[in-house]
Amino acid sequence: MSSQIAPATLEGWYALHQIFEVDWAAVQALSAEDRAAVADEAASLFAAWAEPASGGWSAAAQVVGKGADLLFLHFRPTLEELAAVQRRVRRSRLGRFVRAVYDFVSVTEAGLYYATARAAEEHEPGSPPFQAALAADAEAERASPHVQTRLFPTVPEGMRYISFYPMTKRRAGEDNWYSLPVGERSRLMREHGLTGRRYAGRVFQVICGSIGLDDWEWGVTLFARDPLEFKRIV
Repeated sequence: MSSQIAPATLEGWYALHQIFEVDWAAVQALSAEDRAAVADEAASLFAAWAEPASGGWSAAAQVVGKGADLLFLHFRPTLEELAAVQRRVRRSRLGRFVRAVYDFVSVTEAGLYYATARAAEEHEPGSPPFQAALAADAEAERASPHVQTRLFPTVPEGMRYISFYPMTKRRAGEDNWYSLPVGERSRLMREHGLTGRRYAGRVFQVICGSIGLDDWEWGVTLFARDPLEFKRIV
């Protein structure tokens, strides 16, 4: 049945969102010289991570609300590189004064709802012709500049505000997303995408799919110059 067809996806960089609270009492107990050393090392790390030779990038931001203080956002080509970044944060001087309150491990993703729905209309789902048609569409989609931007995002210039939230499609009762035919899911996602396009240039969105180590299916990261854009788009 078409409702049982999972849409194909394309994947790009692995991502790690880290949210920390700072032990301010411990920080304040440091001498001015030691506090400067902590700050200087953290600044040096993120300067080096701004454009790693292997690809990807990292950024840091202050968190407002939720009882946390810092958000570290990392994109890397491999999961091993993310693990190395995580270890480096923990072993840094700053790592002694922060406690992780949340993290999210994922990979950038572009869903191929339309391509999957079209292949299911023309071929028996799961059959060799279905797989061949889907693979051809996936190759064409991956080559498009728009999809490349979604899979391998660059730092949005001038967009200093970040909104991150995890999400999951509903699976219960009449609101079960996965019980809808794949064609209907494709239509709804297209309408959702058209809404987002009205904010092009004002909001930059990165969608990441969980790789199974978290309670949520996706993580959404929005960047904007004006934080009110988050309210308007959501």
